[in-house]
Amino acid sequence: MDIDLRFMSKVADIEDAEKQKMRDKVQKIIAHGINYFVNRQLIYNFPEELFADAGILAIEHADFEGIERLALITGGEIASTFDNPESVKLGHCKVIEEIMIGEDMLIHFTGIEVGQACTIVLRGTSEHVLDEVERSLHDTLCVLSETVNDTRVLFRGGWPEMAEHHKENCTARIDVITGNVGDMQKLGIQESFKEKQAILLFATEAAKMILKVGEIITCAPCRREDKMSAVCLYCDWRRVDV
Repeated sequence: MDIDLRFMSKVADIEDAEKQKMRDKVQKIIAHGINYFVNRQLIYNFPEELFADAGILAIEHADFEGIERLALITGGEIASTFDNPESVKLGHCKVIEEIMIGEDMLIHFTGIEVGQACTIVLRGTSEHVLDEVERSLHDTLCVLSETVNDTRVLFRGGWPEMAEHHKENCTARIDVITGNVGDMQKLGIQESFKEKQAILLFATEAAKMILKVGEIITCAPCRREDKMSAVCLYCDWRRVDV
């Protein structure tokens, strides 16, 4: 479409058309009956004013991964169009507030609809420290998730060679805090059965791989000739049958 910009009235007409287009879209969003709107893209000043007049707070530039998690815990779904409000499932929570953690401003959702969830904020002196902490936290969460699926646990503390294990009290282990024998059941020191099972399976597989080594054959060294000028660099080789 060609537009003649020699007249200011034409520019004003274009601005009015754009505003009306934004107004229509905002009205479709308001028709959903919401009081908070989370958007992945930029929200311009004019639609933001329209949301404010309707009593709706808006969040812009939300990352997609964060929106997916938010939809999951609030019981809503991500909407790509706004033409059919009756077919959109809305999420719910009790309080939405801005909080400061260090120098960063975060938006905190509490009282969610589907169940309890939490966000863990990691802070460190360098990226290397944060990476290490994140990996350790990830391993811990994996163990916890497996424990939820299989609630069986074992007592920790090690040292199965203690004499104490010949007694009826089979929950005795080493208390690393005091350096003495302690009752792991009373101390509440446990580990996931699935974790211990995975360790044993990996150790068994490693042992099986070692036992599969059949034989080692060593060839006799090359015979030396009186006038041999070439040197054999691979006169001693080994074959391993697995």
